[in-house]
Amino acid sequence: MAKHIVVDPITRIEGHLRIEVIVDDNNIVTDAFSSSTLWRGIETIVKNRDPRDVGFMTQRICGVCTYSHYKAGITAVENALGIEIPPNAQYTRALMNISLVLHDHLVHFYHLHGLDWCDITSALKADPVLASKIAFNYSSSPIATGADELTAVQKRVADFAGGKSGLGPFANAYWGHKTYRFSPEQNLIVLSHYLRALEVQRVAAQMMAIFGSKQPHPQSLTVGGVTCVRDILDPSRLGDWKSKFDYVSDFINRAYYADVVMAAEVYKDEPSVMGGVNVKNFMSYQEIPINATEYLYSTGIVFADDLTKAHPIDEGKITEEATHSWYRDNEPLHPYDGKTEPNYTGFKDGESIGADGNLVKTKMLDREGKYSWIKSPRYDGQPVEVGPLATIIVGLASDNPRVKKVATQFLADTGLPLEALFTTLGRTAGRLLECKLSADYGLEAFNSLLETIRSGDKRTCAPYVIDKNKEYQGRYIGSVPRGMLSHWVRIKDGVVQNYQAVVPSTWNAGPRDAAGNKGPYEAALMGLKIENLSQPLEIIRIIHSFDPCIACAVHMMDIKGNELGEYRIDPVTMGGSCLKGA
Repeated sequence: MAKHIVVDPITRIEGHLRIEVIVDDNNIVTDAFSSSTLWRGIETIVKNRDPRDVGFMTQRICGVCTYSHYKAGITAVENALGIEIPPNAQYTRALMNISLVLHDHLVHFYHLHGLDWCDITSALKADPVLASKIAFNYSSSPIATGADELTAVQKRVADFAGGKSGLGPFANAYWGHKTYRFSPEQNLIVLSHYLRALEVQRVAAQMMAIFGSKQPHPQSLTVGGVTCVRDILDPSRLGDWKSKFDYVSDFINRAYYADVVMAAEVYKDEPSVMGGVNVKNFMSYQEIPINATEYLYSTGIVFADDLTKAHPIDEGKITEEATHSWYRDNEPLHPYDGKTEPNYTGFKDGESIGADGNLVKTKMLDREGKYSWIKSPRYDGQPVEVGPLATIIVGLASDNPRVKKVATQFLADTGLPLEALFTTLGRTAGRLLECKLSADYGLEAFNSLLETIRSGDKRTCAPYVIDKNKEYQGRYIGSVPRGMLSHWVRIKDGVVQNYQAVVPSTWNAGPRDAAGNKGPYEAALMGLKIENLSQPLEIIRIIHSFDPCIACAVHMMDIKGNELGEYRIDPVTMGGSCLKGA
């Protein structure tokens, strides 16, 4: 008999995400549904605004992807107005992007996704001396793995375990689950890096603040270039960024890389992580200029896992539809013509597996109707996965030398075949490799900035004029930490007439389309065997591998599904004040 599992909310992500699956008598997933359960409406808020203000508003889409949406909003307007920003501005933005990549991927693996691989309670049973020796199997000079440090880590976490809350921030997890594969000593190594990464990520955030004035929500980008002129021209500020870059990159190479290599060795025989890639199309876009002609990432789309060719992207083939989304217009629309008119139809009554394994009454998604606030982006009618795995796959298909080098080295270090990239494990490794690209080659952009300054070119902003009698349209397309992001703007009478953001988690988390084609999240869960229906760690591990970033907000929920309240805010009358609200 078919059983229903509801995971809501998916924790350790940004925003609000619900996953529902149907399993058969063998606990194998036969259908899956992905739903974003909160609406933000930033695209409505920016309408009728001065286009020069758009970036400052769109960066409030998310407190994690803040720089990505900030840069996208600014660049979309620059593209519409035909502005070419000076090299100094290009490279400064690249350094800020590198700062974000190092910070974002580091935090994701250790603090959001790492506990899907690392069993905290097992680490408390480890032999610190043995663990210290094992660390050298994965790095010639491992970080934070001395026997004394590992002993201190055990004591620190054990103190949590002795409190009333039991494991403190590590409580209420599926410790002891059969799909955890690390030995106690390996778990202790990852746990030590988890704690050290709390310190490292702070330094990565400071890197962004050097040129952005603060993090999150930096303030130094403007239509036409950047405003951090004194920082760019100050050798001490440049030196400070480089020293922090070196510190963070060192941790990436001696801890993060080593831990994912260790995971690849141990988990390569775990069925629940050696699948999870059932949408076979991958799309990425160039990002992070490192000199006048090269970018770290390549542009292209790979169909059906065919690494022999990266096809050019036809922007006219990008559409979004809302057949199963809580919006009024169902038809596929190009983002320039996109509409964002909410049409919430609610949930239905049903039953699902509870935490104790028994059936409980539950509010369920209307699987035949509308069930998500996320639309369904398609490329030429087909679902596409975006993200770091797509960056690596498109880079390999494009013969990108830097991507090829880091990917080839990783496969050699793990002994995995190329096909292993097309798995949940491969998706997690792809995020590491994208991070390693910035760690290994980010200084090329830094050096390009220095060379431009030394040449005597100190321009940081390009002049421009907005003609209120003229209509404009433009877009930003690029690859940010969670994948290919695009912002599309129409400008008329000197203000924004229409705005659409097609974000990475929209590509990946969107519901099925009118033809019944599932998006990457839903497809990734198909065929998955779940060990324990009341502890669906396998679902969480696969979904976390995408690094979901659903629009950030605050809301309340009742575990019985009762409606607590409903609030309507007019974005026009409220103006910018609702950007940080619900």
